[in-house]
Formats: sequence, C-alpha cells, structure tokens
Amino acid sequence: MLGAGLIKVRGDKCWRDLTCMNYHYETQPVPNPLAYYMHRNPDIFHQFETLVNHFIELVVPFFIFMGRRMCIINGVLQILFQVLLILSGNLSFLNWLTIVPSIACFDDASLSFLFSFKDGSAKHQVSKLQRMSPGERPTRSCGSYIRQTLHISLGLLIAYLSVPVVLNLVSARQVMNASFNPLRIVNTYGAFGSVTKERTEVIIQGTSSPDPNDPTALWEEYEFNCKPGNLTRRPCVITPYHYRLDWLMWFAAFQTYEQNEWVIHLAGKLLANDPAATSLLAFNPFQEKEPPRWIRGEHFRYKFSRIWGKHSSEGKWWIRKRMAPYFPPVNLEGLKKYFQSRSWPLPSSPSKH
Repeated sequence: MLGAGLIKVRGDKCWRDLTCMNYHYETQPVPNPLAYYMHRNPDIFHQFETLVNHFIELVVPFFIFMGRRMCIINGVLQILFQVLLILSGNLSFLNWLTIVPSIACFDDASLSFLFSFKDGSAKHQVSKLQRMSPGERPTRSCGSYIRQTLHISLGLLIAYLSVPVVLNLVSARQVMNASFNPLRIVNTYGAFGSVTKERTEVIIQGTSSPDPNDPTALWEEYEFNCKPGNLTRRPCVITPYHYRLDWLMWFAAFQTYEQNEWVIHLAGKLLANDPAATSLLAFNPFQEKEPPRWIRGEHFRYKFSRIWGKHSSEGKWWIRKRMAPYFPPVNLEGLKKYFQSRSWPLPSSPSKH
C-alpha cells in the first residue's frame, strides 16, 4: 500500500491538488453501476476521498509497527478500503489479493470468535497450552527447532531481497509494478500513479458493403462483454473476474493502433468470423451471417450521463462524441501482407467456412 501511495503523490499532479477522484470513477478501466452515482458527488466529497486514500496508503501502513492494537486497526482499515474499491469498480482480482496480506494483522485472540471452543477442538488445545506454566509445557522436539530455523532463514532471505524494494520506495525515480530478483519473490506494486482525465473508447464496426467509403454503407458495432459501448447498457459487475480483452481495449483507447498491433490482429479475426475471437465478445452483429467485408475502429469520447438528466431519462448511462478514426477500414485481402510480415497465421477466408 505504501508503494501505491508514494507512486501517486510523485506522479499525477491531481493526487497532490486532491482532484483525482473527480475523474477516477468515470475513467477507470471498467466502471460498475455504483461508479456512475459516485462520479456525481460534489467536488468537496471527492477531495475528502483523495485525502482518505493518502491516509490509508501513506500513514496507516506504519500502524503495523505500533503494537498489537494499532496493527489490528491497520488490518481493519486496509480491508475496509479494499472493500470500498471493490464496490465502486471492476478492478478484477487486484483488491481481493490486497486483502490477503492484511489478514496477517489479526492474531489468534482477535480471530478466536471464528472458531469453536468445544473439547478437543484446535482452539481448546491452544487455550490449554497457553494456560500452562513454562515448566508444564511439552518438551520441544527436534522438528520444532528445525522449523524455527527454517522460519528465521526465510525471514532473513525476504529481508535481504527486500532491500532493493525499499530503496525503490525512497527513490525519487520510483518504478511501479517491478521485480528485482529472478525468482520474483519480493516485488513492488502500485496502481493509478496517473489518472486519465477523459474517457475514450475504441468502437469496432463492421460492414457488408463492398465499398467502405460509401456514405450509405451500414456499419454495425461489435459489443464487448463489459467495457462501455452501447449507451443504454448498464455498467457491469464482474469483480473478481477479469475480462482481459476489455481491459486491454481501455489501454488501447488512449494510445494508437500502431502501439497496439494486436487490435489489427483482432480485426482480422473478426473479418473471418473466427469463433475463438467472437467468443470473447458479448455481441457479434455478423453471427450466423456472412462475415463482414470491412472492419474499422472509431474513436469516441465517453462521459457518464447526468442523473435525472435528458439522456438518463432516455435510458442512457453514457453519452458519447466521435473524435476521429482509430484505424481505417481493413479487409482480409489488404491484411495479408500485414499478417505475414509479423509471422501471424492468416485468418481463414470467409469462403472456406
């Protein structure tokens, strides 16, 4: 958590002027329904959210070194923080995994209510051992000494491997999501070091028209499982599941197709109605029909509609405005050289289906 907090305050200016949460809910990779409503909170509430984020990520982690009670408080706050993130977005399994190390903040006494106290139960046996005086306790076996030695050795190894991670934390050139050893045992993590201020989406469209430049050509849109597309479709809830293609489309939208050549690879697969590719989509307008002759990508700017506004009254969760083409119309014949130059297998020709 400390690494995530430091990467934020050293990164985007909006984390320092407390405005990042004005944008986060709308521009996060895959918003959910609650994000739609959280986005419309007043600016002062978003500033408070940003301050809470800094407190949880930059101050609370030190509670773990301040005794049993403060360590438990750290665990409670970290878990509650991750639950809030889970409720307000679809960040796949990231938040769920972050909860796991926080469980170590709770000792046996604080978790005892979860276990039975019947005679013979593990909790009962531990309680008996704890009530024994040092002289009454069983003699330690050779195995217990070996186990203790292994624990100490592992602790020393982790401490040694953590040195570059700690140096990275205090460095002004801190890197995010990196490993410093070949075994990848100890790493550095972080998210949202910068926050995009507007949401853009790549909308993939296909047409059966022989001429893609014909103004009367009917372009039909492919729909992804979760990412915004159809303006009237409610944002989804998928956490902790992860639609990797939808996530990658979010990254592609604020880059170019030249930086994301896999988008053209996907277009080629869709031109052939490839079953593996279309299975990753929620809606294929050419399902059980002849594949499209042309595929293109259009770049749109998306915004949440206003609650109780004109667009929301029409059932629209989103409003959008076309920005420019993302990639030009392509067909299978025109993509042959592109695929061959990258040693990609050519999609099956529609005529062979």
